[in-house]
Amino acid sequence: MEVRIGIVVSEFNSEITIPMLDEAKRFANNHTDLKISFVCFVPGVFDMPIMIEELLKKKNVDAVVTLGAIIKGETSHDRLIARVTAKSINELSLKYRKPISLGITGPDMTFEQAEARIIPVTQHAINTALVMTKRLREIRNTKIKK
Repeated sequence: MEVRIGIVVSEFNSEITIPMLDEAKRFANNHTDLKISFVCFVPGVFDMPIMIEELLKKKNVDAVVTLGAIIKGETSHDRLIARVTAKSINELSLKYRKPISLGITGPDMTFEQAEARIIPVTQHAINTALVMTKRLREIRNTKIKK
């Protein structure tokens, strides 16, 4: 059965996130059991949760993939953004009982480190959404033995 995903992409640090989206599309095209139903852009990683929630409400979205890069600046703002966003994403996944994979690099990461992680982080995020959706389907369809 096909897994339908929505992708939420941060426009901030687009030099990293647009190549992540390109990689996500390439990865999905190589998997016949995976379909990208939606691609949504948000200004930054912090703005992702509200868009994620809208996607989770859709019947034709089985999982959501986040793509973003939180790069270290001169303050600890990157840590705050990462912590608040990850917590919100986790809460949404549990609330809607659908996987949300974390394809967000950082915090405490340089641009060069984020750039080096474009392919592995993106592939891991897409694969996690695919695997978790399938495993949740399995467990939800398993009958209790008496």
